[in-house]
Amino acid sequence: MQSTRREMLTAAGAAAAMVAAGGRAFAAWEASERYPDPSVQVLDPAFNKYRLLLASVERLYTGARWSEGPVYMGDWRCLLWSDIPNNRILRWDEETGRTSVYRKPSNNANGNTRDRQGRLVTCEHDARRVTRTEYDGTITVLMDKFDGKPLNSPNDIVVKSDDSIWFSDPPFGILGNYEGHVARPELPTNVYRLDPKTGQATAGTAGDYRPNGLAFSPDESKLYVINASATPREILIYDVVDNGTKLANKRVFITAEPGGTPDGFRLDVDGNLWCGWGMGNAQQDGVKVFDSTGKPIGFIALPERSANVCFGGPKRNRLFMAASHSVYSLYVNTQGVKGG
Repeated sequence: MQSTRREMLTAAGAAAAMVAAGGRAFAAWEASERYPDPSVQVLDPAFNKYRLLLASVERLYTGARWSEGPVYMGDWRCLLWSDIPNNRILRWDEETGRTSVYRKPSNNANGNTRDRQGRLVTCEHDARRVTRTEYDGTITVLMDKFDGKPLNSPNDIVVKSDDSIWFSDPPFGILGNYEGHVARPELPTNVYRLDPKTGQATAGTAGDYRPNGLAFSPDESKLYVINASATPREILIYDVVDNGTKLANKRVFITAEPGGTPDGFRLDVDGNLWCGWGMGNAQQDGVKVFDSTGKPIGFIALPERSANVCFGGPKRNRLFMAASHSVYSLYVNTQGVKGG
């Protein structure tokens, strides 16, 4: 049976509307109408301090293939994040609620953060490098080699108060052509410390596991790093020594339950870890919160696995959650640590 011209135009219009709406036409998830939001779950009474009873989970955008590396740009009043397989960085504007493409191609960008001068710093899988976007929009390559060999695929990144840049370099972007391109690793899977003033880099870890997400404690005396090669995954903790330039005393801080799969995370000013979580089953998908002793205290249930988070908003009290196809947010009663 042949379609009429009117039917074809109607179908084409519907498809265009779905793209313009960021994929909302195929999204089944709906925000809770109730306060307190049942998606925000208390696992320990300590979490009640951070839960706002009159705040709920909001979906800001959907339509990505794999959302990662969110960073809040306060002077622009926007959120940037990577859609790695689609080779783009997206931008959600806080004032208008609209999403646009900030950068494409992005070299399959993954982790993003800001340096202490407010410039965007990005891990790029495909180009196997760390870059900085200058105030005029030009891109400076900060590091693409170590000991004369190409990096694997820089993954997550944070900037310390001394301006040093710390990033993880697992091989995920060169294991296939979905988030980068196939290539042979030539370096161990290290965490690196880069001094952008001198251009000197040092390997902060021994390269004996696949590091993923990383973040500093509020006083920067500890560095947390996700061990993505452990089954189940672990969050490791190091002491930061030698005037904040080296790592020592590696130990396991948190061991995930089977299927928990922590990926990226950020800390609040009280030292709690807000971790992207999920993958094993639908009940594990969301953001899991641990206190500074490693005790799970809260959970934010999402309809998708969350890869990474950041704090933002004018008061750094809005948690942004990059979750598979979408980005969500939740106002919380704490603030994120600077430099994440």
